Amino acid sequence: MARVCLMSSLTAFTGGERVLEVDAANVHQLMRRLGERFPALAPHLDDSLAVAIDGEIHQDDWFARIAPESEVHIMPRIGGG
Repeated sequence: MARVCLMSSLTAFTGGERVLEVDAANVHQLMRRLGERFPALAPHLDDSLAVAIDGEIHQDDWFARIAPESEVHIMPRIGGG
C-alpha cells in the first residue's frame, strides 16, 4: 500500500491522522478511497489540490499511476503565472 501524507489542514477531517496507508492504483482511486474512509474529508478532495507521487507533482492527472511502494503527498495546488 502507498504511504499517503496529508497537509495539516486536512487532518481535521481524519481524526488527526497525517500519514496513512492506502491501496490505490491512481490518483482518482486514491481520492475516492480517502473519501470513503473519511467521509468528512471527501468534500475537500477536489481539484484545488495537487498530488506529489514519489517527488513528481501532478495537478490535473487523475489517472497518474501510484505504485504500492509509492510515497504520496497531498498538498495545495500550485498557482502562478
